[in-house]
Amino acid sequence: MKKNKYFFCLSYDGSNYHGWQFQPNAITVQEVIEDKLKILFGEKISIMGCGRTDTGVHASNFYLHCELVLQKYNLDQLCYKLNHLLPNDIAISEIVKVDDGAHTRFDAISREYRYYLHQEKNPFIDKYSYFYVRKIDLKLMRDAGNLLLSHKDFTSFSKLHTDVNNNDCDVTWFKINDLGQGKVEIVIKANRFLRNMVRSIVGTLLEVGTGKITLNDFNNIIDSKNRSNAGASAPAKGLFLHEVKFPEGYFTPNVE
Repeated sequence: MKKNKYFFCLSYDGSNYHGWQFQPNAITVQEVIEDKLKILFGEKISIMGCGRTDTGVHASNFYLHCELVLQKYNLDQLCYKLNHLLPNDIAISEIVKVDDGAHTRFDAISREYRYYLHQEKNPFIDKYSYFYVRKIDLKLMRDAGNLLLSHKDFTSFSKLHTDVNNNDCDVTWFKINDLGQGKVEIVIKANRFLRNMVRSIVGTLLEVGTGKITLNDFNNIIDSKNRSNAGASAPAKGLFLHEVKFPEGYFTPNVE
């Protein structure tokens, strides 16, 4: 029987995983899902994700695609059975049939990350937020973050020696939200992100917010295209892939 292509919408807590993508000798989200699909279908099912989250990074909205022959299950049954097998830190919310040429990574038009930090000790959010005790100036951080929108090359915020053709990104949205009670949310949206990019940006923004560097310094760091000039990466636990968007009308109705 002909295999059809399906998109799975999912979320996961990245605390227990070495990122999304399969790695030898380290457990990843991709590996766990492929293992469970093999149980259901009796063969290896290769899956492709919409991106590569790093070790400890979370995703509240993520997509994968794969090709399947649905003989035993309809889509609702497959979603239910897969969730039953998966650990509680990975959840499938929906499975939809798509065109054969659809691709979760290459067809996504934007991705939005959100980073959370808190400045008042709080044991109930510490697993998903960075406790940063130094006083920060949010206005200065906002002004620095808005400079991102006028740049294209973000080599200064990229992990070194990655397998990409270029380090150009179109950052289309930046915002810092004061959530009250010492909680801060940093929102960045772009067409693509480099490895470690958001955490590097946040770490450098905190240097602006504490007065260690100026707005001009921040701009010069981007222009330098040198990762060693930027600040240390903020901890992974505060970072969430919040939203992945595809072109309007991209998904076709389920027919299974």
